[in-house]
Amino acid sequence: MATIRRDKLNTLYTCLAPGTPLSSEDLAALGISADLAVHYVRAGWLERLARGVYCRPNDPPALHPSVVLLQRNFDGLHVGGKSALDWHGIRHYVSPRPILHLYGWRAGRLPEWFSERFPAEYHRKRLFEERPDALLHVRPFENQKGAPLVSAPERALLEVLSEVGVRQPLQEARELVESTYSLRADVLRDLLKRCTSIKTVRLCLQLGRELSQPWAGKLDPSELPKGSDRPWVSRSGDGLLVLKP
Repeated sequence: MATIRRDKLNTLYTCLAPGTPLSSEDLAALGISADLAVHYVRAGWLERLARGVYCRPNDPPALHPSVVLLQRNFDGLHVGGKSALDWHGIRHYVSPRPILHLYGWRAGRLPEWFSERFPAEYHRKRLFEERPDALLHVRPFENQKGAPLVSAPERALLEVLSEVGVRQPLQEARELVESTYSLRADVLRDLLKRCTSIKTVRLCLQLGRELSQPWAGKLDPSELPKGSDRPWVSRSGDGLLVLKP
């Protein structure tokens, strides 16, 4: 029995990448039952982060594998908005301790073991016509196996613009758009055609034209869902926002 336990411990310590948190299901897949996990915690061979979540002692959870673990419990969870733009190298300024912006399909709250270690905000948002298991232009970061899912730059920009007038200052959004000259017009067109927010579509087109972005000239507004012929008007802390069709 002791030999079996040692073998399982060796697997736990040698087969996992550093900083990888583990769920009860992960431990069970390694042959470590709930009772044995309790024994490992008491013996100091395993650290309990929360109910059903563990890590190895002196090996605190790292950001990327922690996000991957969350993705199993939140439908459509991915890194998006300003965080995705930042991960892709598109930023206006570097924050000393940036907030991680996570997007998902259903209402929820990030677990304390995660939010205590990584300042983060969770946004419940359904911005496109899509399924949570087939998100548009969301891929593992840098196409690496086992990496967290992250929005493509084009989707990330639209996620930022969708928050303007709610929790996203217009001026900061404008400054981010100034840095998006390399966006792919075909990807942006695909997303805009399936976008459910008229405000987001109009704001993208308007800022793109005002800032003379190369991708803006390649988009045909007549192909995109811009709503009625009336202006879209909203009042927020930034003042009055008027978006023409």
